[in-house]
Amino acid sequence: MVSAALIGIAALAYFVSDRDDATSGFISPANRELVAKGKVIYASHCASCHGANLEGQANWRQRLPNGRLPAPPHDETGHTWHHPDAVLIDITENGLVPEKTAPKGYESDMPAFGKVLSDEEIVAVLAYIKSTWPAEALEMQKTMTMQQNP
Repeated sequence: MVSAALIGIAALAYFVSDRDDATSGFISPANRELVAKGKVIYASHCASCHGANLEGQANWRQRLPNGRLPAPPHDETGHTWHHPDAVLIDITENGLVPEKTAPKGYESDMPAFGKVLSDEEIVAVLAYIKSTWPAEALEMQKTMTMQQNP
């Protein structure tokens, strides 16, 4: 099921990103219309936890009393750009899943958006987030994505 979803995302990315990037599954922030759409979706579905300016919650590296971590930033100060697109899509669609996208037994407040947002909307949000990263971080994340999807 995840493979079918990733194939669908890759096909969608082909139409919404640069042709050279699409074959690798890389979601490019070059499409300004897609980025603008993603910014609106981010504001309504993500900003309440991850911050209006992608800054994350305060002290996001320190566990809360319940053992969970606050929402991390999605700007260059966070770790979002350390993950290939397939992982970012999976986390957005399914939330953090222990032993898949999170450590064994880890509980998270990250909700699954797979039934709330369409594949295109998830791609748009990721394109918006990436549009805020410095060129170096974007290039490193692109390389990771391309290595995962040769």
